[in-house]
This record gives sequence, structure tokens and C-alpha cells, in this order.
Amino acid sequence: MAPALVRVPPALSLDAQPAAEDPDALYADRETPASATRAVALWEARVAAAPADIEAGWKLARGRYWLGTNGPGTSDEKKRMLEAGMAAARHVITQAPARPEGHFWLAANMGALAEAHGLRQGIRYRGGIKSALETVLRLDPGYLDGSADRALGRWYFKVPGLFGGSNRRSEEHLRKALAYNPDSVITRLFLAETLVDLDRRDEARRELEAAIAAPLDPDWAPEDRVFKAQAAALLTRLSR
Repeated sequence: MAPALVRVPPALSLDAQPAAEDPDALYADRETPASATRAVALWEARVAAAPADIEAGWKLARGRYWLGTNGPGTSDEKKRMLEAGMAAARHVITQAPARPEGHFWLAANMGALAEAHGLRQGIRYRGGIKSALETVLRLDPGYLDGSADRALGRWYFKVPGLFGGSNRRSEEHLRKALAYNPDSVITRLFLAETLVDLDRRDEARRELEAAIAAPLDPDWAPEDRVFKAQAAALLTRLSR
């Protein structure tokens, strides 16, 4: 009888090549700095090889935003990362101006710079942030569950009234965002902060309780954990 054919498992085959790294899987583990950094490097390589790869481009802008806000490094290093995120987003806009991704991630990177690096940066970018977010609303108001409305709500909250800020407009945009995703932790936290400024503390507490009770979004769990902690801290302060 002929011997049975012995099959070599693919993982042990001498001819097998290592599987290509998946930047999406690495980014899902972005709370590990090395994973986020490697994902960004892979997207950088993809954009360099294929400048018209829109998906790689906006994911690069998003990854640089994460590293510029949550990654390791000094303040100056994070600032440079956010500036690189802006550059990646602008590249996406040149390739696909009628799509929302480039405009949104441009606003996100600019907003992080404005918030983390002082009044001068905030004043410098306030017009560009607002313009980019309004462009997203024109192109696709439901993009990322109404994230442009949420970000505009934050813009109106953060910008001084002398330069166009308004708590009333902030509340309007945040409530529009909640209509897309009532379980959004970040939107309820931002709305609570606006309500505190409006001296509506009981309403703010209810928003914070809803933020803490909301389920983690599988795509945004690292961010949700951060915002849940902030909501809990603010609720504690309001309860004293």
C-alpha cells in the first residue's frame, strides 16, 4: 500500500512567507504605543507607494492624530505629529475633495493643536477648523455618526465669544450629533460641559450618568474609556 500523503500545515511549510502586517489590526491595539506607531508607518508606506490610496491616506491622518493626542513623546513631538496629521489630511483633500474624510481629519488634527498648544495656536486655527467641519456637514452630515456636528459643538464651546463662540450654538450642534448616536460617550460628555457653563447642572449630571452607562463602541473603545473616566471625574465634582 502506498504511504499516505503527509500534508505540511501551512504555518510550518518551508515555502510559506510571513503574513503581511495588518495596520487595521495594529491600530485596533492603539493603546499599545508600538502598535499605533507601526500602523502609522505602514500607512505612510502605502501612501508613498500609491498617493491616490484615499483609505490609507485618511487612516494615516487619523493615526497621527491618535499619536499626537494619546501617544508617547514630548509636547513638541506630539505637536509635530499633529502637524504631520494635517499634512496627510490635506493630501487626502487634494485627491478626493468631495469626500468627508480628509476635511474631518484635518479639523481633528488642527483642533488638537489648538486645544493642547496654547491660545496662539487656537486663534490661528479656529477659522480653518470651522471651515473644514462645515465642509463635512455639506458633504455628509452623518459621517462618523454626526462627528462634524459634535466637533462644531466643541468649537463653539471652546472659542471665546469675541471670536464666534457660543454655548447656545454648542448645545444645538451637540444635540444634532446625539440624534445620530445616542450612546456616544464623547458627545454626552461634551454636552454636559456645555450645560455646566450654561448653569444647568442637573441636566449636566444626567448627561454624565448617560455617558458613564453607555456601552463601549467596539471601534472607539480606547477613546470611550478615556471619556468615561473624564465624565466620572466631572460628575464627582458636580456632586460635591
